[in-house]
Amino acid sequence: MAKDADADTDTDVENEEEPAGAGGRAYGDIRIGAVRGGAVGIGDHNYIVNVRAESSVARDPAYERLLEAIRQLGADLARLVESPEVSALADELSETEDEIRRTGAAAPGRLARLRAVLQDASASIGMLASGVALGQAVGALLGG
Repeated sequence: MAKDADADTDTDVENEEEPAGAGGRAYGDIRIGAVRGGAVGIGDHNYIVNVRAESSVARDPAYERLLEAIRQLGADLARLVESPEVSALADELSETEDEIRRTGAAAPGRLARLRAVLQDASASIGMLASGVALGQAVGALLGG
């Protein structure tokens, strides 16, 4: 009976996996101590998106006041009966807040649109102090 040539070699010893947490060549010598301000992906077919929660863009105090007014009115809008005007205002508030967070300011065209939708929704938000505060903050930035 012929002896199998592969029976004499022990290739399993070379490929034997080390226990979890042991590091070593079987795991690619990957060791991560701490990660700050970044993202790590390990393995095949990773898709990593690293988004900062709050931008470190320096903002003018007038835009800080506008952001606060946007947040307050946005919270108040959640309590109102939805209408096309209120929905349009909520959308514009969200887009304006995003632009200010990303760039530190809002373009004059964005502020003009915000003012227009504020006026369109005035029947719904006229009694809200947050609506008045937002109108004042936008007016201060637009100069009127």
